[in-house]
Amino acid sequence: MASLPDPISFDTALEKFTSHLKSQHRSSSTSIAYIGDLAQLRSYLETHRITQATTVQTQHLEEFVTQLGEKNYTPKSISRKINSLKTFFKFLHQTGLHNSNPASPLTHPKYTTPPPRILTQEEYSKLRDACRLDIRVCAIVEILLQTGMRISELANLRLEDIKKNELFIRPLENNPERSIPLNRQATIAIQNYLSLRPTTADTHLFVTKTGRPLLIRNIRTSIDRYFKKAGLSNIKVNDLRHTFIAHQLSNGVLPEVIHKHVGHRRISSTEKYLEFIKITATTTSSKLLEL
Repeated sequence: MASLPDPISFDTALEKFTSHLKSQHRSSSTSIAYIGDLAQLRSYLETHRITQATTVQTQHLEEFVTQLGEKNYTPKSISRKINSLKTFFKFLHQTGLHNSNPASPLTHPKYTTPPPRILTQEEYSKLRDACRLDIRVCAIVEILLQTGMRISELANLRLEDIKKNELFIRPLENNPERSIPLNRQATIAIQNYLSLRPTTADTHLFVTKTGRPLLIRNIRTSIDRYFKKAGLSNIKVNDLRHTFIAHQLSNGVLPEVIHKHVGHRRISSTEKYLEFIKITATTTSSKLLEL
């Protein structure tokens, strides 16, 4: 008979999990989401006098998920929280802190994913006009729009990652490192920003006025403000990535070229955009378009 793991408090288990996330180079936004979801679970368990992570069972988690539905959380939000539970208890089980994975039987609620929001040329031109006088945001917008990189990858950029006509993207979460071309428009925007960038020992490319790294939530807030100023509605920062991919495909750039450029793990993730666009090019190309 297998021996039971020593009792461990939920708080201690959460601390160990947080350290694990850091060792896996998870983005700050992912880590914050996981910890927030698990803190919510902890509060629920405490109301039922459960303080030991080792005593949590599937029934407890199922009741927690049911309560989320009763509180009118959307199926998408519930699904994300279930992902957090599965990742957390898988870690506890694999490290011997729990004798099973009580989250394994949990099933995700069904929900439909809306089609990607793709900006027209007129819309992203309006965004450029709106942020033209904000040199830092202008550089951020150009990098996202001209490379299609993830916002977490942008926040993780360092000064030494900016090469001549090339950008080095560091490994993050389960995404390997890669180098991508840097076109003229993005290069000019970066150079303009660097000429005004605060002097600081921190090597992050984008920093605050006091020289601290610019956090993902600050980047989102800044760009959201200019979306509003440009009169653009129903749009999020990640839609700049959607826009890059869609416009490249519609102009005949091969999916396998875009797939490697944006860091999709599977080419099918790139090809799914084909159902949302109209291809205007008469020939295919391996050269990326400057938006």
